[in-house]
Order: sequence, then C-alpha cells, then structure tokens
Amino acid sequence: MLQYLFTIFLGCMSMLLFCALCRRRRKEGEPPLIKGWIPFLGKALEFRKDSQQFLTKLQQEHGDIFTVLIAGRYITFVMNPLLYPSVIKHGKQLDFHTFSDSAASKAFGYPPMRTDHFPGMSDSVHRTYTLLQGPALDSLTFSMMGNLQQVLRRLFLSSEGAEPHGDWQEAELYDFCKCVMFEATFKTLYGQSPHLKLDQLREDFEKFDAFFPLLMAHVPISLLGKTKEIREKLIRFFYPHRVAQWNAPCEFIQARTALFQQYDTLKDQDKAAHHFAMLWASVGNTIPAAFWCLYHLLSCPEALAAVRVEIVDVVGEEKIQSICKEDITITREQLEQMIYLESSVNESLRLSSVSMNIRVVQEDFCLRLDAQYSIALRKEDIIALYPQTTHLDPEIYEQPQQFQFDRFVEDGKEKTEFYKSGQKVRYYRMPFGSGATQCPGRFFALNELKQFVCVMLLMCDMHLPHSQQEATLDTSRAGLGIMPPANQIPFRYKTRYSQESFQRE
Repeated sequence: MLQYLFTIFLGCMSMLLFCALCRRRRKEGEPPLIKGWIPFLGKALEFRKDSQQFLTKLQQEHGDIFTVLIAGRYITFVMNPLLYPSVIKHGKQLDFHTFSDSAASKAFGYPPMRTDHFPGMSDSVHRTYTLLQGPALDSLTFSMMGNLQQVLRRLFLSSEGAEPHGDWQEAELYDFCKCVMFEATFKTLYGQSPHLKLDQLREDFEKFDAFFPLLMAHVPISLLGKTKEIREKLIRFFYPHRVAQWNAPCEFIQARTALFQQYDTLKDQDKAAHHFAMLWASVGNTIPAAFWCLYHLLSCPEALAAVRVEIVDVVGEEKIQSICKEDITITREQLEQMIYLESSVNESLRLSSVSMNIRVVQEDFCLRLDAQYSIALRKEDIIALYPQTTHLDPEIYEQPQQFQFDRFVEDGKEKTEFYKSGQKVRYYRMPFGSGATQCPGRFFALNELKQFVCVMLLMCDMHLPHSQQEATLDTSRAGLGIMPPANQIPFRYKTRYSQESFQRE
C-alpha cells in the first residue's frame, strides 16, 4: 500500500507551483486551519495512519471545530456531538448526494446518475430502498435465514477431516465470516443459479476491495495495478443477460433491474456496474461487522451465555432441535424481542465503526451551531462528523474501549439516553450515518447480523484458543465504515448435534 501512496505523492509534485501560488489563508470567522507542510496531501498521511488519535490531538489543540487539508480537500471537522444536529439539519447548504454519486461512479465505473442524461434516475433509485425496510424486511429476513442455514450446513459437512459426531474444527474467524456472509447475502439479494461461481466472485471482490480506500481518495484506477482489470471482471458478472438467469432475486433487486431497463442511455455495462456497486454496499461493511459481533461474544463468556439463553427463550428449545436437519424460521418480530442480542450487536458496531459523515458546502455561508457560536464555510469545502470520537468519549460511555454486551439495555428495554456535559446526546451511536446520509440498508444489515449470530450460536459451540491475542482494527480504511481486523483470529467450533443430522431428510 505504501508504494501506491508514494506514487500519489509523485503525481502531486506537478501541482507544487500551483499550490504555492494558491495557498489558502484563514479568513475571519473561519475555524482554525491546519494545512501541513506537504502541498496538496496536507495531513493525509497522518490521518490515514491513525485518524482517531490525529483528530483527538487536533481537538485538544484547536477546540471542537477545525479545518484540515487532506488530499487536496479542505475538511472542516465538527468533533462535539452536541453540535451535530445543527449540521445535520442544513440540507440545502450542505449536500451529500452529489458528492456520493460522483465518488461512487468513479469507484465502480458507471456514469453519474445526477445528470441530464438520466432524468429522475437518482430519485427513482432512492425510492427502491424502501424495499429494504418495513414490511419488505419480512421476506428478506425469511430468505436470509434459510440461506444462512444452508450455507453453514454445507460448510460443516465439507470441513476437512470432519468426523460424524461434531468433533472440534479450527478456522480463521474473519475468513469464516467472509465465506458465510458473502454467499448468504448474495443469494438473498440476487437469487441463485447452479452455474454461479461465488467463490471466484468473492476472491475477485476481495482483490478490488483492498484498493477501495485509494479509489475513494481519488487515486486514478490506472495507478492501482490490476484493479481496473479486476473491476471489469466483476462488472461482467452482473451483465443483464446473466442476471436474468438467476432464480428468485429479491424484490429490491427486481425493482432496480426494471428501473435500469427504462433508460436507453444506460449501457449494459453501466447496469452491471450498478449491480456490482450494490454488492459492495451489501457486504463491504456487513462482513467485518459480522466478525466483530461474533468475536466480542466469544471474548466474553458472560455475554455469550446471556445471548444464547435469550435466543433459546425466544425461539423455543423444541424448534431449535431441528435446526441441523431442516430450516427453522426466526421472524423479524422475534429478532426484535432479543434485546441483549441487539445490544451486543450495537456495542460491536460502536467499537468497530470508523465512518465519516460528510456533506459538501454548496455556497459560502455562515453555519450557526448554537445561540452563541457560528462558523464561516466556503463553497466546495467538506464538513465532516467523525462519530468514532463520540463512540469512544468517556463522558458518554463509561470505559468506552471495553465491550459491554448490555450497554444499550436499561430496565428490560433498549437504552436510548446518553449524556455529555449534562445535555442529552441525540446522536450517540452512528455506525450507519445520520440524517440524509444514513445507510438506506441499515435495517436489513442489522437483521443480517442478528440472524448470523443466532444461527451460529444455535448450531455451534465455539471458543477462542487460550492466550489468544486481541483483535485490533485495521485503520487503513478509516472513514469508510466498519474496520476489518488487522490480525488473524483463529477460533474453534463444533456442531452442537451430530454431523449426521445435517443430512437433509
């Protein structure tokens, strides 16, 4: 990765004279300005190395609001969560969608939607996201539940050296989560076909995803080795004539496919690129989130026992006995009853989310943050909320670095009140963004994570090896969502019933 950063640096050298002539100065009313000594790059390398530590240090030096030059963009960070509502409500002057459309189109290789070439397309695509929430979640939940069980049964049966009475097996936890969640999520969304080569698709996906942070940092794909070739291969997987052969895609994918067909100006390659982008959106953060949900439970015996008891109480012991030989159903309503499971999932997301909620300033204006405080912002600058600083704030969360599975439970129901400086914090947990930038698939993603934990705990006994080192965050993807683990974590598992019971009757 360092060689590519060095390539970026060399590419920026041609801009040195321009940057020297156009060096930005702080104006009256603007936040403190931190530019660094490297033209264009600014503080990009320090931010990438450890964003949380970097931003916390700047907050201590300059206060809750400051502007930093990072890879050619001036980003104003708002670090106090009590000020977040003032930023989030400014939808007119602070826009997210145009920036998101431009960034995604460059990363995934399709033309921007918010242009005259595709009138109304962006709004129509946005409306399809209603099929990932509300009543539509019921069919998605049912389908995902079945796919998870089928994928896991096949995996357990094919385990190398597996004995018929559920002997202990060992696997690397993140690889295990990738294998299970990628296939189950793909089949839930896009359907199934006996000719699909999902293992190869996942392998190519991981190669592309390794360079995704650099694409989002506006590094030309031509500088990233074979990434463009891999992206083209991934896009070809989703060409319309291939998608049409897959059985039982979900209603959401059907609606998107039908929508793309309405635009003659959208080439088959572009339609396929949109489907590829949706695949990334559906698994790019869910897979590492699944890892952390399972890892934290395995690291805390008390949490593991409490969540397992809750699942059994809600689902019923008799129903669970059949999970190894036939699909069982856990409904959306039953998942909602599992308050300790939901709390443990939310706690895992709190500890692993390093997202950045951004808006682009549409015009020079003065943003009023409270009755006494306002800041001047410039057109085309970025204003950013960095929720990790909230998630790890000891004033909001006691022992914020520690996993507490019941942190979000109070008096037998979800805890929603957290405070800072004596004031209630409205946005205390933000793994899915906020306001207009919230992930439209967040309800489906949360359901997936809860289902994954449920099925794993019902099917398996699991533990981490003794003296296992702690998992750490791979901060190279800071700002993009859920961080994957930086180190390998082996775990041991065995089926709770005999392998013979996995044979379908």
